[in-house]
Amino acid sequence: MGDERVRLPESKEQSQEFLKYLLRDVRAMGRMLDDGWFETDRTRIGAEQEVCLIDRYSKPAPIAMELIEALKENGFTTELAKFNFEANLDPLDFNGSCLSDLENQIVAKMELLREAIRMLEGDVALVGVLPTIRKSDLDISNLTPLPRYRALCDAINKLRGEDYDLRIQGTDELLMRFDSPLLEACNTGFQVHLQVKPDEFVSKYNIAQAIAGPVLASAVNSPLLFGKRLWSETRIALFHQSVDTRKVGDHLRDSSPRVTFGNNWLKESILEIYQEDIARYRVILSTDIDEDVDQLMEEGKVPELRALQIHNGTVYRWNRPCYGISNGKPHLRIENRVFPSGPTITDEIANAAFWLGLLNGMEDQVGKISEKLDFDDAKMNFFAASKLGLDTKFRWIDDKSYSAVDLICEELLPIAREGLKKAGVKQGDITSYLDLIEERTEVGQTGSYWMIKSYNKLSKSVTREQALTTLTNAMVKNQKKGEPVHKWGLAKVDDMESWQPSSLLVEEFMTTDLFTVQKDDILELASNLVDWRKIRYVPVEDDSKHLIGLVSMRMLFREYNRAVHQNGTASASIEEIMIKNPITIHPEASILEAIEIMDQQKIGCLPVVKNNRLVGIITEQNYMTITKRLLRVLDKKKTKNS
Repeated sequence: MGDERVRLPESKEQSQEFLKYLLRDVRAMGRMLDDGWFETDRTRIGAEQEVCLIDRYSKPAPIAMELIEALKENGFTTELAKFNFEANLDPLDFNGSCLSDLENQIVAKMELLREAIRMLEGDVALVGVLPTIRKSDLDISNLTPLPRYRALCDAINKLRGEDYDLRIQGTDELLMRFDSPLLEACNTGFQVHLQVKPDEFVSKYNIAQAIAGPVLASAVNSPLLFGKRLWSETRIALFHQSVDTRKVGDHLRDSSPRVTFGNNWLKESILEIYQEDIARYRVILSTDIDEDVDQLMEEGKVPELRALQIHNGTVYRWNRPCYGISNGKPHLRIENRVFPSGPTITDEIANAAFWLGLLNGMEDQVGKISEKLDFDDAKMNFFAASKLGLDTKFRWIDDKSYSAVDLICEELLPIAREGLKKAGVKQGDITSYLDLIEERTEVGQTGSYWMIKSYNKLSKSVTREQALTTLTNAMVKNQKKGEPVHKWGLAKVDDMESWQPSSLLVEEFMTTDLFTVQKDDILELASNLVDWRKIRYVPVEDDSKHLIGLVSMRMLFREYNRAVHQNGTASASIEEIMIKNPITIHPEASILEAIEIMDQQKIGCLPVVKNNRLVGIITEQNYMTITKRLLRVLDKKKTKNS
């Protein structure tokens, strides 16, 4: 999606014309493969570093366009949302000190970026999914204002023709509906590239598929979304659902999502992937093509294959095939899209070293992976690792089962060491980075483990929003120190330095675990809910979750008191005493607005409603919790200054 000239096809004729160029590009690549056009005398590695931009309160900061202007590009580029950013790294020969050189490149880029964003009162976070991201941040107004992103969103919306339902089950369950594909912008990754010779592409690509699960298991760094504890690498589920253009049907017809692990081992050539993607996935973007690939090749010139590049950019394989041109010579690459961003740059390079070493050493040790491991097992391993991280049980070669720790430490790390040595990577790099993988795996503290343990601990003493802010602050501080994640101490309440209630939205502190009644229920049910759940307000909703009333503890006391003193009976149903059409607030309103409404109206509760449906509730208790924490922060600042 780096081509600025893409657009949504405006007619059937435009789609047909683009498809002709796409098929022509595939034929041209076939000729180039047959005639030996591709570079084979050098092997390079490369990477793309994605980051989250955050403000001084650790919330997403939609300032990407201002940053691009301040940095004069300089190797940086935008992403789908204005709170994401990307640094592109220079390719390096796969030998010598390439790994430490790659780390130094990223460190230098991050220093430039942090210096620029400091002027905008922001910072940078390296994480697969930013803990503090809110549903309101995914409003279409935060789409990066460039034609290619608008075209992509319009294309996906056109195919789906409906809202986006997100359903992810982990320790908690997330059920949400969205109205734009900007949901994908929650994801932030660290993409690693390996240049591959054409005659080695099949074996290397199959190895990349086979090891996707094990290498991800030790690299997971995305366990939280909207305060819910989900998969160890929630990016995988989130990405699959956010750009899924399929519609539910009544019959068992097979259909592949545009985000895919794949369906089988590669057998003969990279062309199989491109051919399958054309066969399975409709063209959703087009552009004006001005190159005649056949004429260029007759003249001995290398074609860009723009149609193929654009279509390849709209199909999201976790191991993506890439075509590129370096110094006038075409080459092939495998792009690993599995790894999340972070937890630190050193952790990322260690992940890359593990993957690169396995790609370069696996075939020497096990032969053809496609003959030793069932493809469905490789696919299952990938999704299991996404859910469970280092707790995964893997089905491996020759139908053997391994725990993640045993597979990584006993089987795979020795192969990776030999693979890096075979490439000519210096021993110091091999030892320092792969030892880090071994230590992280044995200790068991991945980025996801650290986040969940910290979050669970913090949640016992502060609100959910405060816990997420504290977690993000602690993470960024640790990233700046640079120590790998397995050496991090858990986040502490003292890390809540940037928390400010004035920056909060209602959705961040409202109570979402609701206990409700319906209008025809008896009063005794509401009374018991108040007693059992220690709550003071009970919303009344209909079968479609529409808010239709509100009952307070005071109203229940008053009704029972009336019945006792008047020797009568209490009202038969909730409808008889409830407040009809109670005052409500939107989840994206500010906390100050909520406080003002409650103060002016002299009420102690505000139901939170979106699209006419009840999504939460805020009461005086929410404010008491926030006020207590704010007073502690102020007292701490006062003590520090005295």
